[in-house]
Amino acid sequence: MVILAAGQGKRMRSRLPKVLHPLAGRPLIAHVVATARALKPRRICVVYGHGGEQVPRAIEAPDLVFVRQRPQRGTGHALQQALPHLDGSGLTLVLYGDVPLVAPETLAAMTGSGRDRLTILTAELDDPAGYGRIVRNRRGAVSAIVEEKDARPAQRRIREVNTGIMALPTARLKRWLARLTDRNAQREYYLTDVVPLALGERVDVHAVTAGANWEALGVNSRAQLAELERLYQWRYATRLLEQGVTLADPKRLDVRGDLRCGAEVSIDVNCVFEGDVRLASNVQIGANCVLKNAEVGAGTRIEPFTLIEDARIGAHGRVGPYARIRPGTRLAEEVHIGNFVEVKAAEIGARSKANHLAYIGDATVGRDVNVGAGTITCNYDGANKHRTVIEDGVHIGSDVQLVAPVTVAKGATVGAGTTVWKDTPRGGLVINAKTQEHRPGWKRPRKKGRDS
Repeated sequence: MVILAAGQGKRMRSRLPKVLHPLAGRPLIAHVVATARALKPRRICVVYGHGGEQVPRAIEAPDLVFVRQRPQRGTGHALQQALPHLDGSGLTLVLYGDVPLVAPETLAAMTGSGRDRLTILTAELDDPAGYGRIVRNRRGAVSAIVEEKDARPAQRRIREVNTGIMALPTARLKRWLARLTDRNAQREYYLTDVVPLALGERVDVHAVTAGANWEALGVNSRAQLAELERLYQWRYATRLLEQGVTLADPKRLDVRGDLRCGAEVSIDVNCVFEGDVRLASNVQIGANCVLKNAEVGAGTRIEPFTLIEDARIGAHGRVGPYARIRPGTRLAEEVHIGNFVEVKAAEIGARSKANHLAYIGDATVGRDVNVGAGTITCNYDGANKHRTVIEDGVHIGSDVQLVAPVTVAKGATVGAGTTVWKDTPRGGLVINAKTQEHRPGWKRPRKKGRDS
């Protein structure tokens, strides 16, 4: 299997190679590689060129072989570079790094159509501009593929187009590639020119039509990339709906990775799911949330405008609104994290709560703990991070500073406004001794120049 990924993509107006532009959070070519792997080929060879080593660095993996095309002189020339890595028997399937939505089932139909025939993937497009046209003879058989710049006016009106994706008998392909010429408008070696060579050898040229037109769509501009993004997201949303997920608006959902949902999951508008996200049964996600590499337990509600990254949220909890759950956080069941609370690298036990305006970082919090508004764990001394331990049943008042490393022992109560800089005993009240006085004759200062 060969993936052609050497093009520059001038219309993208970017220094980034076209195939590395993201679709649903992954490079275009990563989608193609994933589809290729689904067919379990003996080898996947990636032909790259524009952008130098950026492409190999971005998708490097043990099962990929990389070959550089320099200079870039067309698709036929690109495939010539891969010849040393092709097995002499069987089929060679040619894919494109900027055509990311083709389905594995479609490719399987191509490779299963015969070992000694040339199979082309075609599509019927309302607007075929930019694509090579499929020319058929009177019997309806494929007789040629004509690139648009070389096509006559009548041929340009043909709506059946070549997607570029082909399955070719490898032994014959090597011979055909050696016979290609660059006598065309682009002065390039076209892979499509193997079609007349195959017909000249009485090899059957077979066409498989894509199951859906969007499978054939490639990316040559940012507008086309945006179009494919919405197509991808709509398809993903449709699958979720079919699985029983409630989406407030399927058009306002972005999945940039893998989202798996249990029964009766509800997702409001403008939510983004990145990486690997798992939502258990009866989870509710409010509007405008972002979840990245997160697991949410059954029956938990994530309130609007909440950000969760690399964290595990227990069952029957409530997080948000406007909460930020940072990497390394583990919340047990029935934990409440409220508005404008930030939690980082912390473990919080069952039924504990921090309902508003708090920072809990590098901490271990026990069960049934209350963290008051304005409380912070002072975990950073300017050079190193230190851990705070809050044991079971602790009640922490408002505006408390816990200067790590420190432990608040089981059952203790920390009074409002207290700075805790040393470990506390169990139970009882922890406060900083304070006095309060009243000055009855005191007057507020006034700006100079005002009448008294």
